[in-house]
Amino acid sequence: MRGPGIASRLAVWLALLGCGAAGLTGYYAWDASCRLERQSAHSELLTSTQVLARRISLNLESIERNLQVIAHLPSTRHLLSTDSAVDADRLAVLFAGMLDANPSYLQLRVIAADRHGLERVRVDRVHSVPQRVSGEGLQEKGHFPYVADALPLQDDVFYLSKISINHELTTGAGAGQPMLQMAIPVREHVGPALGVVVVNVDLNGLFRLLAADLPDSYQLYLANGAGDILVHPDPARTFAFDRGQRALLQDEFPAVSALLRGPQSAAVVDAPAGPRPAQIAAFVVQSLYSPANHDRLVLGLSEPESVALAQSTEMGGMLLRIVGGASLVVLLGALLLGRALTRPLNAMAASARRFADGHEMAGLPLQRADELGSLARSLHEMQAQIRRQIDALHRKQDELAHQSQHDSLTGLANRRLFMDRLEQALAHARRHGCRVFLLFIDLDDFKLVNDHHGHSAGDEVLRALAQRLREQVRELDTVARLGGDEFVVLLGDAMDASAAGTVAHKLLAVLREPVRVAGLGLTVDASIGVSSFPEDGQSASELLAHADRAMYAIKALGAGGVGFIGQMAPDEDRSGLRSVPAG
Repeated sequence: MRGPGIASRLAVWLALLGCGAAGLTGYYAWDASCRLERQSAHSELLTSTQVLARRISLNLESIERNLQVIAHLPSTRHLLSTDSAVDADRLAVLFAGMLDANPSYLQLRVIAADRHGLERVRVDRVHSVPQRVSGEGLQEKGHFPYVADALPLQDDVFYLSKISINHELTTGAGAGQPMLQMAIPVREHVGPALGVVVVNVDLNGLFRLLAADLPDSYQLYLANGAGDILVHPDPARTFAFDRGQRALLQDEFPAVSALLRGPQSAAVVDAPAGPRPAQIAAFVVQSLYSPANHDRLVLGLSEPESVALAQSTEMGGMLLRIVGGASLVVLLGALLLGRALTRPLNAMAASARRFADGHEMAGLPLQRADELGSLARSLHEMQAQIRRQIDALHRKQDELAHQSQHDSLTGLANRRLFMDRLEQALAHARRHGCRVFLLFIDLDDFKLVNDHHGHSAGDEVLRALAQRLREQVRELDTVARLGGDEFVVLLGDAMDASAAGTVAHKLLAVLREPVRVAGLGLTVDASIGVSSFPEDGQSASELLAHADRAMYAIKALGAGGVGFIGQMAPDEDRSGLRSVPAG
């Protein structure tokens, strides 16, 4: 009895080899995708961590410049020399403005070298509002390091405290919070220091500002030179040393030990699953250079591995399907072609290995009309699909960026984009001495449209009116929907009050025209408030608030119209408003 012939055995072996090659091809492709995506996650995390560390350095440098400016002010030196009440008042106003401009500042003080370090000027942040402390509220601080250690420093040399919980009493919003203190001595040209200027910086507030634009999946870490955790996703692990305990970052991420011990400045680690899911993390060392603080900080960002490798997981399923189909093609081809399979399969395996190493797939028999050609084209399509998925991801990111700045119903700019353009327009106006006009539009009795005709009809009306507004203004102007039935229009430069009024009445006229919805002509009226820079405000929020006031004044008349916040009756005080109806 004859057994299977050579051709049959060869066909079986070739079929097995072909399926194996297809499997290896899929495995190499999937492994390459995983490695490339992991490398990309490593690179993105490390770059983001380094950028964040640079932001911290720049922020500390900004604080140093602010302290340097205060220390060099004649009012500061004169106050410490003469105890002038006028100079103290001036500095208090300046400090309040600086606390408003810098949300991470919790306290600014001028402390004298004499009288046991008596505070001369002190402004605290109390419930987010700068508040001056004077009289008996001023305390003697000469025994605190930020005074005792800062006074002997040379000119323009800064004292930087260690990061710790602030247990100092009567420190406004900073009591019991993580704090960083910076100080600089104040001198005349020669001689001992007259005193110091001290700022208390809210650590959590500082990091919230610096990390505001990081992806939501990123988690932030900060540790001192000993590895004690200062910032952590779990607040219970922060500042454990302040409670007589130890919580070390190197216990959670052992690779941090190398950063704390040696000259290594950065590390990227893959942390296995434990109490938390597996993480990919990046850490960098941030050195603090101050006579009072030679500590090193370890800053880190982490991301769940499942989030970082989500595309590879999806790719694995796709590759599994491709490999399954390819294996079937190889099996059928092996029965027909026998030895002819050896060379093409080897070529495809080599191409797959090149692809796994990050090179383009080359040498595939794409022109063949048989199963080998189908397999080669499937692999080529897989590579193209990988590229398409990456391109689709980029397009999705662009769409998300567009959606974050535009109203989903009308396609107009949303509040975020409008405020950004308003700030740019104000900056341009300040530089070039131009005027900026802001129109605040509210549709009168729009609720009746929704109540009588339904919300879908109301949406059609909003879309139609938004299109009319867009068509009536110039390209350099901006129309935005703030929400509901409220719109705003930013008129660009080359505009005076008369022209702005003309535009406002033109917009009012087109808004009053009927909107055809389901065979019905729906009409709404509108109230428009107008404010201008610089007459009606110096900031975006002031212009928006004043235009809103003008709009509500017009709405109170009950007939719609246009009102300018700047049009006041002669006998009114500066808080008054006279609204001007249309026509």
